[in-house]
Amino acid sequence: MKLRLFTTTTLILIGMMLKAQNPVLIPGTLSGTEFTLNLQNATFQFYEGINTTTMGANGSVLGPTLIMQKGDFVDITVNNDLADTTTIHWHGMHVSAENDGGPHTTIDPGGSWNPSFTVMDKAATYWYHPHLHQMTNKHVSLGIAGFIIVKDDEEALLDLPRTYGVDDFPLAIQTKDFDDQKQIVVPSNSDDVVMVNATIDPYLDLPAQIVRLRLLNGSSMRVFNIGLSDNRTFYMIASDGGLLSEALPLTRLQMGPGERAEILLDLGDMQGQTIKIMSYASEFQNGIYGATYPGMNQSMILDGYNPNPLNGNDYDIISLNVIAPTDNPVTSIPGSLVTITPWEESASNITRDLTFSPETMGLGQLNGNFLINNTSFDMDVINYSIPLNNIEIWSISNNSAIAHPFHIHDVQFYMLDRDGTPPLPLNKAERTTS
Repeated sequence: MKLRLFTTTTLILIGMMLKAQNPVLIPGTLSGTEFTLNLQNATFQFYEGINTTTMGANGSVLGPTLIMQKGDFVDITVNNDLADTTTIHWHGMHVSAENDGGPHTTIDPGGSWNPSFTVMDKAATYWYHPHLHQMTNKHVSLGIAGFIIVKDDEEALLDLPRTYGVDDFPLAIQTKDFDDQKQIVVPSNSDDVVMVNATIDPYLDLPAQIVRLRLLNGSSMRVFNIGLSDNRTFYMIASDGGLLSEALPLTRLQMGPGERAEILLDLGDMQGQTIKIMSYASEFQNGIYGATYPGMNQSMILDGYNPNPLNGNDYDIISLNVIAPTDNPVTSIPGSLVTITPWEESASNITRDLTFSPETMGLGQLNGNFLINNTSFDMDVINYSIPLNNIEIWSISNNSAIAHPFHIHDVQFYMLDRDGTPPLPLNKAERTTS
């Protein structure tokens, strides 16, 4: 693919649905221009009465939602009280390299990091997480992750739900693997436990009106195929890069790791009813992490991938109980949202070709490393030096047997075509898969 960018299972699934449900955890918030995050070791009870070793920011698991205003200069202090060196990356945000929190900007145990920057991003949902080379999966899987909500004047003019925890909710969807002692296994391809905001078998009470859900795929590898249990239409209003030009009606939304989307649900006629957000993984073609077979060739093996009741089957993510509306509800889906003017393809300065490939070909390739242009990541090598303000076309080819997410730190992009075909309305509307 080439992308150019500007029986037992049934019983297990039934058992999952019959478990007692838990109110979903809603992270607290920090707002203003000064933020402090304390990274800490902790324990958390994913299962009642059992302490699981975790990591968190300002708490036992996950972290507070940071609410920022476009144009503000923010000052952030990150204190590392872990036993590990780590970093914190502001995923999707437009910041300089020294403030980005990538693998090069490490925070030693007992140390602090103090990034500061002007918020240049449009209103959207971003997130933060550790990004240490070869340790990102461990630190995120053990619990360090949090939302960032950026607000701006354009978004403020729209009649949208925006009361946090009332009609506007952040939902981090993750899958994890637990051992017999209910400890998180990292790394693992046996991620058979679904959770939302660190809550297993979650439910959320929503008012009978228009509500806004800020979805994050916070999983290490799993792709979700988001839909509602009654297959009703929902409306996507924002991608990773900000608001769309108009609300996009959907019944399915595929989300790769790290991806965010804001959707609106019209629950005005559903008071007293319950619907579920599901992942319709049975609809995935092979070659996606979450399909029946992780590789395009069914003979390919990914260690620990099967048997797993989530792979190739539809499953619940969260139950939504519709309760009485609020006093001043939003009752209609807006038509137009914001004006988006993509760059002209003719304005590009250069086209770069990037090719994904497995380090080792063959049926076992999914268990190995992957390369870009036959090169693996090296902390001490700068592969490309790109002039500031360049407009570039990146042509990305995937020569491996499994689909890969892809994003670029700091910048947004527009999709031009996929395999030479103009993008579908969903992809055309998206400004980035950051």
